[in-house]
Amino acid sequence: MKIRIVSRFLITGCLMFGLWGCGGGSDTPPLGQVSGTVTLDGQPLEQAQVTFQPENGRASIGETDSEGNYELSYTGTTSGALLGAHQVVIISAVEAYSDESGEGKDRKARPELLPAKYNSKTTLKADVKSGSNQIDFPLTSK
Repeated sequence: MKIRIVSRFLITGCLMFGLWGCGGGSDTPPLGQVSGTVTLDGQPLEQAQVTFQPENGRASIGETDSEGNYELSYTGTTSGALLGAHQVVIISAVEAYSDESGEGKDRKARPELLPAKYNSKTTLKADVKSGSNQIDFPLTSK
């Protein structure tokens, strides 16, 4: 179980590094702006990572706020996601700080709140169109 969580963190870290390591240049492909809300059993799901992975190309990632709202980033400086079909992965077991300093001294992994059908065995899909896309995920714990 711990190995799976650690693996998720490593994969997440690599994806995040890839996203923020490359700036958006003039060769950025067409993107749609994507935002939405993630809820679990009708309640906002905060600090969850939302990843849109297209069949071919770079993933886009966002994190939910205290009200469950997210907005996707294609790179560290470019918002949005590639146009077309995506597999969606939502992970709630992201590392969190145990204090408000955010300095990394007291980082802790939270337990995964979501069933595998939303992450390791995801069944979630989304279609990103040109322009603005509101894509909500009303998840259930069952």
